[in-house]
Amino acid sequence: MQVNWELFWPRIIEATWDTVAMVSFSLLFATLIGLPLGIIVVVTRKGHLLENKAVFSVLSSIINVFRSIPFIILMVAIIPFTRLVVGTSIGTAAAVVPLVVFAAPYIARLVESSLLEVEPGVIEAAESMGAGPWQIIFGILIPEALSTLVLNITIATIGLVGASAMAGAVGGGGLGDLAIAYGYQRFETSVMIVTVIILVVMVQGLQTAGNTLSKIIRRR
Repeated sequence: MQVNWELFWPRIIEATWDTVAMVSFSLLFATLIGLPLGIIVVVTRKGHLLENKAVFSVLSSIINVFRSIPFIILMVAIIPFTRLVVGTSIGTAAAVVPLVVFAAPYIARLVESSLLEVEPGVIEAAESMGAGPWQIIFGILIPEALSTLVLNITIATIGLVGASAMAGAVGGGGLGDLAIAYGYQRFETSVMIVTVIILVVMVQGLQTAGNTLSKIIRRR
């Protein structure tokens, strides 16, 4: 069946904005959760600033559990929680909840990886000068790792774009929903191709922006 593109383009634009909204809100909330989680996992590990074996073990285990669950399964498994938070399990707003639960532990691990790249000698020098743990965390640890953090958050954002497309399989809205409803179920291949192209352009733009920002920070 021939697609009436004059009528269909508004749907594509709307679906694109839905995807942008899903990814933006999910990234915001996932970062607000994942960033402090990643910092705590780093500073409470053995030999670090606020060593605490119990806290490190519990948080690390929780992060590992959620990271091991495939997104499509996680999205279905937490439907009751999603309904509790936003009142529905279908649509763009509902997709944000599982996206946050999916991305937060992933971002926590990426933050942990970035912070662990900071040279121990820098931390030791700050301690020898009398800096406290929180001064070191916010004055040295995070600024020193900022360039790598930007790159890792970019990776997480791209992962969210892919996950938001998968959310369309269960009525999550956005480009994924459009591709499945028209490209797959109605065999309109041209619609599928357009949605894929938009997603590829989106990912390329995000990666380029992340790389550029990281380089600017590194030069400073």
